[in-house]
Amino acid sequence: MKTYSARQLSLYMSLLLAAVTMIFLIVEHYFDSLLLSMIVLLPIFFGLTYIVVLYILNHYIYHKIVPIYKTIRSTPLDEKKRLKLEESGSNIISSVNQEVKAWAKTKEKEIARLRDLEQYRKEFVGNVSHELKTPIFNIQGYILTLLEGGLEDSKVNRFYLERSVKSIDRMISIVEDLESITKLESGELKLQQKQFDVTRLVDDVFELHHMLAKQNKIDLEIYTKVDRPINVIADKKRMFEVINNLVANGIKYGKRRGYVKVGFFDMDEHILVEVSDNGIGIEEKDISRVFERFYRADKSRSREQGGTGLGLSIVKHIIEAHGQTINVKSVPDQGTTFTFTIDKALVK
Repeated sequence: MKTYSARQLSLYMSLLLAAVTMIFLIVEHYFDSLLLSMIVLLPIFFGLTYIVVLYILNHYIYHKIVPIYKTIRSTPLDEKKRLKLEESGSNIISSVNQEVKAWAKTKEKEIARLRDLEQYRKEFVGNVSHELKTPIFNIQGYILTLLEGGLEDSKVNRFYLERSVKSIDRMISIVEDLESITKLESGELKLQQKQFDVTRLVDDVFELHHMLAKQNKIDLEIYTKVDRPINVIADKKRMFEVINNLVANGIKYGKRRGYVKVGFFDMDEHILVEVSDNGIGIEEKDISRVFERFYRADKSRSREQGGTGLGLSIVKHIIEAHGQTINVKSVPDQGTTFTFTIDKALVK
């Protein structure tokens, strides 16, 4: 629908009224006074009509439409959208029409985002409650057993006390992991970036998991040829957490007589690190959610294997805190590969 400005409407109405007036003048004065009427009366009437109509329309627009326009403009819009609307011209009615539509779309997106956040909050609170409930109930059961007579039985009391300690340790791990994520998200946890050899870091991770990998008959290896140090710039402690978590997951969900391999690839300004295994893999429907807090692709097996369900979420936050990205690809029953980048140390 085409819209007109107040000035355009005033001009059109003035021309119309002037034409009507001219017809009346012709009829009343006939030809002998027509010229005088056109020269004297018509311009005066045209000017007065234009001024009056312009005033009325502007008064209506500024008292009825402009308050709405100002309200819409007070709502933050994308700067590109704002510039596009302002370039559309000085036609206030057209601008209001466009901005109302843009405002409505923005509000729809905000409402959808708030709904997603509310759903995420509900899931998060439910997950935290579920994760903490299991160790709490376990501790409660162990203590009640001890109080009901098990404390006097030397074969029972130590066993239940040790089980209680394990449940307490699990609760502490959950709280500490949540605290780490919160600090990473808020920027409170500052990275201590320095130069180090990432291949040595992987060797340290392999050494830490050597016995567990041996028990599960899983080989740990660096599959790319490394004949010199691969120096990177990052927080060494946090990168140890990243690689340690990915290797531990590879062992946890790996197949007996399988492998967990780490590879390095030079990407000019970055080093691409690849951690792969030939384990149970991840279903396609779960891949987009593996970095969510407490999300478990195989919930029953995951809890049996231990862990807080926060490891991959922490990994993602650490990588993003370094300004890098992490990706995952997986095929069920064939294995999983995680890849992420680290800044390469400049050669001096």
